Amino acid sequence: MSLRFGPALSSVLPGPLAAATGQRTVSVVRLQGVIAATSGPVPRAVINITTVEDALRRAFTADRVEAVALMINSPGGSPTQSALVADRIRGLAEEHEVPVLAFCEDVAASGGYWLACAADEIYAHPTSLVGSIGVVSGGFGLTGLIERYGIERRLHTAGQNKARLDPFQPEKSEDVEWLLGMQGELHEMFIEWVRARRGAALVESEDLFTGEVWTGRKARERGLIDDLGTAREVLGRRFPDADPVTVEPRRPLLARLGLGGIAAPFTPPAAMTDPVGSALDWVEHRALWSRFGL
Repeated sequence: MSLRFGPALSSVLPGPLAAATGQRTVSVVRLQGVIAATSGPVPRAVINITTVEDALRRAFTADRVEAVALMINSPGGSPTQSALVADRIRGLAEEHEVPVLAFCEDVAASGGYWLACAADEIYAHPTSLVGSIGVVSGGFGLTGLIERYGIERRLHTAGQNKARLDPFQPEKSEDVEWLLGMQGELHEMFIEWVRARRGAALVESEDLFTGEVWTGRKARERGLIDDLGTAREVLGRRFPDADPVTVEPRRPLLARLGLGGIAAPFTPPAAMTDPVGSALDWVEHRALWSRFGL
């Protein structure tokens, strides 16, 4: 079995590689980065339904595909984007009757674990960080900052709840109560999804749904994953006659030739047009990874 975990010919040439070779394949899709609707001010890997749709579709429709392997490395992010991507994975798997295996790398936590649960089987390295089944919201209170520099905040709304948790205004207890209620509802949805996907494999415990994160070894004890192992080991054992091929989103021809920006108008980066928002966005993204020591 020849293992090729890198850019595959199928991501460059039209049509799946298997069509030319007749070789059975396992489509490998990498899901890496923060899960967010947009990429933010600084170019970085993000996961959302737009960025992964093409790769997922091509992975499940490749000729002679035996399975789809998801390489997951994500600290989480948007609950909605997590659900949209996971639902798309399940829809394609059922439509094409292709099994899905998830492999947790450094971290598959929060939304990253939500994605892993879209697979029929979940594997992790003993040192992987897995779980964090909970909901978190973060932000900054900037009232002291604008006062220090003599900045006046002007905000006008129609609707008394339109400006809840505005970072430039003092935090209100009723707004925090509303936020916690929203988080509780999302948390229940997360728990329902995990229970539906993991079923009897779960080992119920008091800390299972508290947002705690575990190493791959401890996650296996709790039934959050099926077994320990790397993609190379597991795919080699499960699909010895299939050739793993990385499937990446298609890029426009000019972009592949390095000419993607020839006729495109210049768009200033967000860091130039909104420096404060850009800095805060970068901190938010960085904080998601740093919670897991990464």
